[in-house]
Amino acid sequence: MTAADFTEFAEMEKEGWSNPDVARSYADEFAKASEQCVAPLVEQVGAGPGAVALDLCCGQGIVSKGLVQAGATVTGLDFSPAFLDLARARVPQARFVEGNAMELSFDAGSFDIVTIGFGILHVPDPQQVLCELARVLRPGGRLAFSVWHAPTIPTVLGYVFAAVGAHGDPGVQLPPGPGLHDYADAEIAYPALERAGFTEMSQNVVPCSWQISQADRPVDLFARGAVRGRALLGAQSPQALEQIRRYVAEKVIQNHGPEAPWTVPIPAVVTAATAG
Repeated sequence: MTAADFTEFAEMEKEGWSNPDVARSYADEFAKASEQCVAPLVEQVGAGPGAVALDLCCGQGIVSKGLVQAGATVTGLDFSPAFLDLARARVPQARFVEGNAMELSFDAGSFDIVTIGFGILHVPDPQQVLCELARVLRPGGRLAFSVWHAPTIPTVLGYVFAAVGAHGDPGVQLPPGPGLHDYADAEIAYPALERAGFTEMSQNVVPCSWQISQADRPVDLFARGAVRGRALLGAQSPQALEQIRRYVAEKVIQNHGPEAPWTVPIPAVVTAATAG
């Protein structure tokens, strides 16, 4: 399937992340896990004084801030005006622009480094994004992006989606789109990078986590601060949502102990590559 088949998905993502309440909830709550990938992303691209950086799908600017602190000159791009407002307030030293990650307006070879903090899973055509990045990076420039790890290892993502699978309304379905964890998989990410002209691929698992004091708290974090979670959980009946909460709470207690607070894992994968 191509981006043309994912039109409804693209509209859901754009509308959802442009909602100021969703953007703020993600920035204030969900991103406590995302922030733990900032240092690995900055390290993998080798950001430093004099580097010209693009922070693609910059969100509220947490990676942009890390790049600025490393000494880079930073341009952040996002499709969400709500996120861009947050980013400009957070990182006044950077330049932020609204745009489409699949159709960048920058000239070829404009950047030394590019980061994408959990953005590649929100675009309808990740391959096109990688091709655009290969174009705007100088030869030898570095790319690093983060994606949530699939539930092949312990992750609270697995708890929530298993709960929806077990107790959710089967009539509530997300529109077709790229897989949430596709680009955490080297068998998908590496060939896509090669097709775009990248070399020297590597991946590292980052053990991100949340600190929670209520065992069913992950349900709220996904429902308020993630567009897929909002669409999937917001359409459930009160009865189904209660069962989903109970399932997640039982998993948290079973896997992380009977007493609050809990540290629940939501690991990520950081993929890095070099432009040809």
